[in-house]
Amino acid sequence: MNRVKELFGIKYPIIQGGMIWCSGWRLASAVSNAGGLGLIGSGSMYPDVFREHIIRCKKATKKPFGVNLPLIYPDISDHIKILIDEGVKIVFTSAGSPNKYTSLFKRHGIKVTHVVSSESFARKSLEAGVDAIVAEGFEAGGHNGIEEITTMCLIPKVVDSIDLPIISAGGIFDGRGMLAAMSLGADGVQVGSRFAISKESSAHEKFKNYVVNSKEGDTKLTLKELTAVRLLKNDFYQKIQDAYNAKANINDLKELLGKGRAKKGMFEGDLKEGELEIGQVSSMINKIESASEIIIDMMDGFYKAKESTSNILI
Repeated sequence: MNRVKELFGIKYPIIQGGMIWCSGWRLASAVSNAGGLGLIGSGSMYPDVFREHIIRCKKATKKPFGVNLPLIYPDISDHIKILIDEGVKIVFTSAGSPNKYTSLFKRHGIKVTHVVSSESFARKSLEAGVDAIVAEGFEAGGHNGIEEITTMCLIPKVVDSIDLPIISAGGIFDGRGMLAAMSLGADGVQVGSRFAISKESSAHEKFKNYVVNSKEGDTKLTLKELTAVRLLKNDFYQKIQDAYNAKANINDLKELLGKGRAKKGMFEGDLKEGELEIGQVSSMINKIESASEIIIDMMDGFYKAKESTSNILI
């Protein structure tokens, strides 16, 4: 039995990334209904909005779903109380130490998965008592590991040192990528960018179309001095580059970034001044699909790729 499927009670070992401004109840429930594990991205939600999304998701699906919880979120205590009160049974934590809340979640019967970008953080997650680990390579969109470890290097390293279900993330687009990750030892995959551009995503249509029209090399990892983030190139990204060329310090970068840049770009559709967070697979996305179409395509591609490997000669 596949360990990810068994742990979460899902049909396919495909997890939808809990992305800010993209992963509301519509996307999470659609992914879960299609056989994957949908995640509500709580990092862009006020507590009352967060509760509403959980309630609506419970009404929209009877399948398992979870919540992505960035541990640096300012209202995290309120979010934790809400997800416990509402009976959420799966939590993916990120952007912080898993030591702080894992034991609390486990006492309430919640399965905990932590997102890491290196083997050392994977070991700390194991020590904290998590149930599974997402090992995310720097190909991924949004906030990222500053070490720039690729998925192909990260997965076997974590698999060789950690005896837990391992979910591969970063650069996973289709069934071929899924097979490659699982060939390296992963038990499943987490997909962000492709679902961020899905029909059910709450991202703005302008942002979705901008991603569809993006080309190879159009994303860059930047702002490591603050929190490393992968962005599509636009006017705001160019301002960041100009700031670096002008020898900007951390305070200069903070002032330039300001607040609400991701909301402005991804949710409100400001393609010039907003942060446009997306992964390197953006150049492979050429249409806006439903969540179920994505999962069907991934699984079909997985089985076709698996069958084709029998013809490989060395």
